[in-house]
Amino acid sequence: MNVEVTPNVIAPVALRRAEDTGLSSVMMRDILLKTMFRTNLEQVSRLSEAICLPVSVTQVLIDSAREQGLVEATGTLHAGAGSEMGFRLSDTGKSRALDALSQSEYYGAMPIPLEDYALQVKRQSVRNMKITREALLGAMGHLILPPDLINQLGPAVGAGRSILMYGPPGNGKSSISNGIRDALGDLIYVPRAIEYNGSVITVYDPLMHVKKEDAEDDTTSLRKTANRFDRRYVRCERPSVVTGGELSLDMLDLVYNPTARTYQAPLQLKSTGGIFIVDDLGRQEEPPQKLVNRWIVPLEESKDILALQSGEKFEVPFDTLVLFSTNFHPNKIFDSAALRRIFYKIKIDGPDQAGFLKIFAMVAKKKKMALDEKALVYLLKEKYPTIDNVYANYQPTFLIDQMISVCDFEGIPYRMTPELVERAWANMFVAESEFAH
Repeated sequence: MNVEVTPNVIAPVALRRAEDTGLSSVMMRDILLKTMFRTNLEQVSRLSEAICLPVSVTQVLIDSAREQGLVEATGTLHAGAGSEMGFRLSDTGKSRALDALSQSEYYGAMPIPLEDYALQVKRQSVRNMKITREALLGAMGHLILPPDLINQLGPAVGAGRSILMYGPPGNGKSSISNGIRDALGDLIYVPRAIEYNGSVITVYDPLMHVKKEDAEDDTTSLRKTANRFDRRYVRCERPSVVTGGELSLDMLDLVYNPTARTYQAPLQLKSTGGIFIVDDLGRQEEPPQKLVNRWIVPLEESKDILALQSGEKFEVPFDTLVLFSTNFHPNKIFDSAALRRIFYKIKIDGPDQAGFLKIFAMVAKKKKMALDEKALVYLLKEKYPTIDNVYANYQPTFLIDQMISVCDFEGIPYRMTPELVERAWANMFVAESEFAH
């Protein structure tokens, strides 16, 4: 499979012949018949869009099906479709379509053979990304970060290897994860579906993949080059898949629909070329060690192993920046072998007092709450010593929002007083006490 280089991306070249799809003629014929049966489309141009092949290639498939007595011309021209000749399934074609649908309900875009997809994955590998300090800072400019954190994150993200962020809760691990996601600025091509040994697996998911608008040609250019790529792919931002406490091991397996007899790609395959964020590791029903054990082969060998309903196992590319985030100390939830396989370990700690005050002032300004020296002294001298002066990044926003809520309720201008600090503090922590059940 050849490629052409366009700005920001390496695109799979547009197909010119049916043979270029890498699919068997029987599979292409059956998908065409199923698509015609399910959509009632009759024009070659419309069918071309549905099965994501060029018009010329679609016409070849139609002509072949006509020769087999599966498709027939309607004998009418469709004025609304550029005076195209219409085509429909013959009785034999309908019978064949129903037989094919009984084996698999999949229809629409022609899939991409797994071997071809693996080549495209290499060409747009997450490890080929060039993450600069400026890009990372730009994506995290709204965060107050420790001075050396970017120095640690930059090489880790640029390497496209696994990252474990750990530290006490409320210090921005999730926000940093989102910032890393936002720093992935270039585009890749996501297959609508891939094919392995006759089985079709849908990959493109509009809920997880952000499609970019098709490029337009320069109207003054003699050569029209925009959008000349294999339309079985979708041009997308690098995907970002985020999971949390709901993650379970079965979500990392192929999803099989027994009624439709179709497969859907698991989360990690949908995140290929992008980032897979496992937030709140340790909050899942599965033990963290068990979850990470599932990633050992993919992280070490850049390949994953999936299984069909028949039990047949096969390899798929694993090209994903895996980012684990946990509030637990790594030594408490992993053994040394698992930790060894996670390439970067970065501690995200709370701010010191100076950093806390900087965040507090920034949040207060954003929320139009004037700072008050007496209230701040009360907060720092009376309240924080009760928790051993442990500061967290979430606390300024929490405290100021609490004071704003009280001001709104009392109908008074936004202000900061020791009394309001006391009321806000009472909602940030629950006092230890016994009560009757």
